[in-house]
Amino acid sequence: MTAMICAISNEAPETPVVSPVSGQIFERRLVEKFIEENGCDPVTKEPLSAVQLIAVKASPLVKPKAPSATSIPAILKSLQDEWDAAMLHSFTLRQQLQTARQELSHALYQHDAACRVIARLTKEVTGAREALATLKPQTAAMTPSHAAMAGATPVHQTEAPAATPVTLEATGMTQEIVNKLQDKAKVLTGERKKRGKTVPEELMSVNDIRNFKTLASHPGLHSASVPGILALDINANNPSKILTGGADKTATIFNKDDEQIIAILKGHTKKVNRVVYYPDSEDTVITASHDSTIRLWNVPTSQTLKILRVHDGPVTGLSLHATGDYVLSTSLDQHWAFSDIRSGRLVAKVTDASTAALTCAQFHPDGLIFGTGTADSVIKIWDLKEQQNVANFEGHSGAISAISFSENGYYLATAADDACVKLWDLRKLKNFKTIQLDDNYEVKDLCFDQSGTYLAVAGTDVRVYLCKQWTELKVFEDHTAMATGVRFGKHGSYIASTSMDRTLKLCGL
Repeated sequence: MTAMICAISNEAPETPVVSPVSGQIFERRLVEKFIEENGCDPVTKEPLSAVQLIAVKASPLVKPKAPSATSIPAILKSLQDEWDAAMLHSFTLRQQLQTARQELSHALYQHDAACRVIARLTKEVTGAREALATLKPQTAAMTPSHAAMAGATPVHQTEAPAATPVTLEATGMTQEIVNKLQDKAKVLTGERKKRGKTVPEELMSVNDIRNFKTLASHPGLHSASVPGILALDINANNPSKILTGGADKTATIFNKDDEQIIAILKGHTKKVNRVVYYPDSEDTVITASHDSTIRLWNVPTSQTLKILRVHDGPVTGLSLHATGDYVLSTSLDQHWAFSDIRSGRLVAKVTDASTAALTCAQFHPDGLIFGTGTADSVIKIWDLKEQQNVANFEGHSGAISAISFSENGYYLATAADDACVKLWDLRKLKNFKTIQLDDNYEVKDLCFDQSGTYLAVAGTDVRVYLCKQWTELKVFEDHTAMATGVRFGKHGSYIASTSMDRTLKLCGL
């Protein structure tokens, strides 16, 4: 019965026996030694004695004759004992290996379960923080005169899960707010007049701009499954920090110097199409989305500090007031809203009398007036204190796609779906220059540099113009899809642009 194998030595046994406890076959001498040392079955570890072993009849193995030399049998006996000990040790190691595998499997299962619990708790904490950020006490209702002046309507903020909805009403433009805006405007006007007399020495020259080349391209800031970066902004105090908003519902803060992503802001439920970096803080940004919400974020923690739901439609325009306390927003719901971003209060909400959807918005550098673009080709200038439309600029055809005030406070650049950029003089309220672009050229964003010397246009490509002469200095055609955003670095040291090709490109010397 050479088919029988000893469970300890994995060899055909010379004297096979069967254990009635485990039913395994063993070599008699090996199992007796194991029982003598441990008193149990080698496989099941149950109590077993030598007398319980059942002998099995098997065909005798043919063994060579014992050598006649008296010393050889002693050597063979020693080798046999060593072999038996080796087999017992090997069997013990196999059992320990099996036990270690079972323990490792159990530990891995526990680790996986712990990771799932941590992920669930993290998600619950994030949800709780967002819910806490949206909870605000109900403010006092406006007086009839304030409601009539602001044209305000009750607006609901985002609800926390399993919480009572919080309703906010526009508080109206109080005298305290008006005084704050006027004081800030006086300071800004004085500073702007001083800066307007001289050009900063650090500002890139015209020849430098002409020699700009694409220095870096970063395609990994947003998800590849939903291509497209829709918005761009740069921190004014630290121009190495760049903020982007994407069609993947997230916003990303990127450090161009070390080429590292600092934070990914997740919370919006639809594409993020407007972003603003707080000029006086590297830790605070604002984003707006087609999910009708505006969010204030803390960058180090990637957490939402405030959620404003002041519109009933997609938010299309976002501009931060120079005080840093108020934000202007426009929407396809035909309203513009002026909100206290730090407290989460809606100050004023006004309906456009033309009943046209609003497509973009920006504050004037002084902060007392602002401009909005409409879907019916009109640019409207508003008095913030009185919340009145004080001027209209007509001449475009197609929806207004972008507007930008120059830092000098006199020029306004606008673009629409008509392949041209129009320059308006705010003092004379008229169009004094039209930059005609190529046929079918689309403009998605406009931006003056901080000195008001250069104007950048993003759309079918990225172009830079010299202000006053309005001559074309440089054209960048590196993007493979529509450019959606463009911004100047400090003193024009570099130009950042984003595109529907999912890349952030940096151009400079």
